[in-house]
Amino acid sequence: MPLRVITGKAKGRKLKLVPGDTTRPVMDRVKENVFNIVGVDVRGSRWLDLFGGTGSIGIEALSRGAVVCHFFDTSRAALQTIHDNLAITGLAADARVERADALVVLRNAPPETGYDYIYVAPPQYKGIWAEVLKHLDERPEWLLPDGITIVQIDPKEYHPLDLVYLRLYDQRTYGNTMICFYERPGE
Repeated sequence: MPLRVITGKAKGRKLKLVPGDTTRPVMDRVKENVFNIVGVDVRGSRWLDLFGGTGSIGIEALSRGAVVCHFFDTSRAALQTIHDNLAITGLAADARVERADALVVLRNAPPETGYDYIYVAPPQYKGIWAEVLKHLDERPEWLLPDGITIVQIDPKEYHPLDLVYLRLYDQRTYGNTMICFYERPGE
């Protein structure tokens, strides 16, 4: 399954896949729908891609005008793939790539002002997505007011969460991929 940048500065660039079968890259159709929902708000926004994988989501955001994307992953192969894909697209100047466990990172305050968008696509069937949302709800400063957390999971994994600062406002299913949109309502 070839990955590509759909639109923006790096439109049409083909992205590398992470070697092996440890990641599940988002299909172009799903990625396109996510960005259609986000719309023009991506321009000038700050993104956090917690389980970077190929970097496809963050790179798409950068291509569409995001000012920064911070990628985290624990896999050396994924991190190398993200670096390679940033080089292919010419978007490395606006990216930060770090090897770290998202659940550990989220226990601390954000390194700077927070993010407009946080993308969460963790390993499946382990409940990690719910743990991430609970951490984000305990430390809402990771997400700017009116910011959005986008979760990519298998529909079988979904269950309602009791959250204080985050509110589920949209949910879409594309085959075996569910995308959930949680917002942090502004003041």
